[in-house]
Amino acid sequence: MSDIFSQTKRSDIMSKISSKDTKPEILVRKFLFSKGFRYRINVKTLPGKPDIVLPKYKTIIFVNGCFWHGHNCKKGKLPSSNTDFWKEKISNNKSRDAKNSDLLVKLGWKVIIIWQCEISKIDNGTKILNKLLEDIKQ
Repeated sequence: MSDIFSQTKRSDIMSKISSKDTKPEILVRKFLFSKGFRYRINVKTLPGKPDIVLPKYKTIIFVNGCFWHGHNCKKGKLPSSNTDFWKEKISNNKSRDAKNSDLLVKLGWKVIIIWQCEISKIDNGTKILNKLLEDIKQ
């Protein structure tokens, strides 16, 4: 199955996808703030520029998009066109994520990863966010 957009149009669409302040990130940040947590966002001095940093709890939270970080779910499915490029791109993202997580753990941080698909459904999202509170406080 070929793409419904031309190559230049698809490139334009993909270039407009933001890496910061995504809807799942904002959802998690609002939830944490409502529970009294204070945090830093996108700290450039830490490996991987974590989405949310809770210095008081020595905890880092990455809110990963399923497609871009190669999650094994419906949203993480690779496109049917230009598959070699996307396999390499996602594979590189996954290895970079693992390297950054390892570095952060070695620096003494607890790393928590939340997937886009986990919090997109309201019932499941509430469970995940409540579990997040438990993970932070441990």
